[in-house]
Amino acid sequence: MASEKGAMSFTEQLRERAVALGFDGVGFCSAEETRYWNEFLRWLEQGYAGSMQYLPRRCDAYRHPDGVLRGCRSLVMLTLAYHSGPAAPVRPGQGRVARYAQGSRDYHDIIRAKLKQLAEWVRQRHPEARVRGVVDTAPLLEREHAERAGLGWIGKHTLLLSRERGSWFFLAALLTDLILPETSSEASRHCGTCVACLEACPTDAFVAPYELDARRCISYLTIEHRGPIALGLREGLGDWVFGCDVCQEVCPWNRRAPKAEHPDLLPRADLAPLDLIELLELDEAAFARRFGGTPLERPGRSGMLRNAAIVLGNQRATESLSALKKVLHDDDPVVRGAAAWALGRLATPEARSALESRREVETDPEVQCEIKEALNLPARL
Repeated sequence: MASEKGAMSFTEQLRERAVALGFDGVGFCSAEETRYWNEFLRWLEQGYAGSMQYLPRRCDAYRHPDGVLRGCRSLVMLTLAYHSGPAAPVRPGQGRVARYAQGSRDYHDIIRAKLKQLAEWVRQRHPEARVRGVVDTAPLLEREHAERAGLGWIGKHTLLLSRERGSWFFLAALLTDLILPETSSEASRHCGTCVACLEACPTDAFVAPYELDARRCISYLTIEHRGPIALGLREGLGDWVFGCDVCQEVCPWNRRAPKAEHPDLLPRADLAPLDLIELLELDEAAFARRFGGTPLERPGRSGMLRNAAIVLGNQRATESLSALKKVLHDDDPVVRGAAAWALGRLATPEARSALESRREVETDPEVQCEIKEALNLPARL
């Protein structure tokens, strides 16, 4: 094993290499059992993970980085900015996409390529080293390790916050069995008495400061949740068709956050904002062509069309009437149910007529209930 002086020299070289690859924050911490283990278990027991069964299924692996890389001794924690500036205005018929997903490529692919290069750089200098790069799909509590690595503190909105970078960044980690000197961590958290993020949440997803009920979070509902979205949460989605940035937009620490520099993370014009009426026209093949290789692929056609219909219903966008009438006959009952709700919100004679016609032939019990509820709404003449 290298001496401490040599290790420090190697660490600085490693930091420089990571920055050269495009990472804007680099910190080091030892591999330790999570400090938040009991809190994590309680969070799971409360059911706050919703349908994300991969969390309890791999629960034990989250306890120590050794669950990701056997023999892990150190972590190199990394950030990559994705902020794209103020959100573009949204007109009726359009939906908002979270900034992290507005680029032309999936951030996982971008970051994995960088991690692969960084891992190879380490192996060239330490052929005996075991190294593994991960980005938010491995059982690792990245925010805690990043906090210990001096990259910031966990804010009341449960995201990692930095005085220099705010929270508009991705987190990644390079795990290794090398012993690396640790970076000094923040002595305290710097949210103070501010509760802007907690008060701004449209669906009241924060149970308390630092505690999120994912089942009420717009990001979870529009991306991870499968099936119909609960009636009482639909209005809270507002214009959000994929993800949500509200708690970050109101955070004072994000006022001077640096913008993304990677070209594939810059917003695509057709995603910022997204045309929802065009989205409703996509069949499975067209959906795959349009969103394959991007984060918007994750909810699938069913989830994205469901989200689009709910947003159009929130907007009471009458220009969407024809598209909603069409997907009221979609093969997917989740899409049909969301379309029924949206048409009920439009409540025009033509919308009600479409609902009446569909009620005569609908066989799915949940969609039948959606149509019945939609027809109970007051008509708009």
